[in-house]
Amino acid sequence: MPLNLHLLRLFATVVRTGSFSSAADALHISQPSISKGVRDFELQLGCRLLDRSPKGVKPTREGAALMRHAEILFTAERSAEEELRSFRSLENGSLRIGASTTIATYLLPEYLGAFHKAYPGIELHLTSANTRDIADLMLQHQIEFALVEGPIHDEGLDSDAWLTDVMALIVGPNHPFASATEPIDPRELAKETLIVREPGSGSREVVMQAVAKKGIEPMRTLEIGSTEAIKQLVAAGLGVSIVSRASVREQISLKRLKIVAVHDLHIERTLWKIKAAGRIDIPAAVAFERLIAPRI
Repeated sequence: MPLNLHLLRLFATVVRTGSFSSAADALHISQPSISKGVRDFELQLGCRLLDRSPKGVKPTREGAALMRHAEILFTAERSAEEELRSFRSLENGSLRIGASTTIATYLLPEYLGAFHKAYPGIELHLTSANTRDIADLMLQHQIEFALVEGPIHDEGLDSDAWLTDVMALIVGPNHPFASATEPIDPRELAKETLIVREPGSGSREVVMQAVAKKGIEPMRTLEIGSTEAIKQLVAAGLGVSIVSRASVREQISLKRLKIVAVHDLHIERTLWKIKAAGRIDIPAAVAFERLIAPRI
């Protein structure tokens, strides 16, 4: 027979306060109601829970055993209430953010710093993965906010445009393209090893679609699961790549990489905010979305 949680609360309050009258005051109900509730509870369980005397009440052996479980149960209840309360405020709690690799590495740090400064009580958790993996985490309710590099087509997710990202061809400083003074012929790319991200990456999808539209089929492709690793390989002369301009600012300034214009090949992509369809946003997610909104 399931425990009656209301009667369990009456019993636990009597034990905690030491008397029926004190329990009645604590719960703001009448003493007869407390007494009747505990008697009904004892009848339901088939055992005496309290020893009653003029000096007050004490739990029986059965009552003490039940009280140990009651304390665990009500502690968990208070913890749940506190966590839910934190979701409704910006004073404390947490925000779990998922982002595609390029966004997490090159675009989000500034926003995360600004959010922490504005809401220091909110604990931030950032997961970086490719677009498909981030979408799956959102569907599984493991994150509350997500930003991805590629379009997502899933009836369980809502997508909204966030920013426009410009992509560019990068080469190492000793690559023949590095000395070009005019945009190169896109057909030249067919002679190169094109270093791309792994399947499931939004960057890869955009790049491969763009070169395919121009009828470009690279001599070979090399799949790498990290934009940082791609930049290192390009700098070392193992191939060329098309990446977000935001990801190579430092290497360009240090002259470890060079951006090369390609005739009639301009690649832009939309970066997306995704949410689980029908889910109510927690205040921290609403505040973060407001903070990253493009300034017009």
